[in-house]
Amino acid sequence: MTPQAGGGQGGFGGMGSLLFFGGMILVMWLFMIRPQTKKAKLQKQFIDNLKEGDKVVTIAGIHGKVKKINDNNTLQLEVSAGTYITIERSAVSMEYTSAVNKAAETK
Repeated sequence: MTPQAGGGQGGFGGMGSLLFFGGMILVMWLFMIRPQTKKAKLQKQFIDNLKEGDKVVTIAGIHGKVKKINDNNTLQLEVSAGTYITIERSAVSMEYTSAVNKAAETK
């Protein structure tokens, strides 16, 4: 009997596992990391383009109208007539705001 007679691995065993892990990393990048960075970029553009008078919804679900944009990355939000709160710009939700504005347009 020869030592190779039982059916040893070919020379491709190490290279195959390397290709498998490389493929897994590529798939993770395509389906997880890339969409998240794209969404974060859109959220940043949305926050940067806010202006006075825009109707927004915060990530906490508070509805209001932008009354004033402060220099320290905060907004003064009018939640009802004469009632104002100060929030961080990053607390405004792009998804909630677009969903509420889209629902208001269809009515």
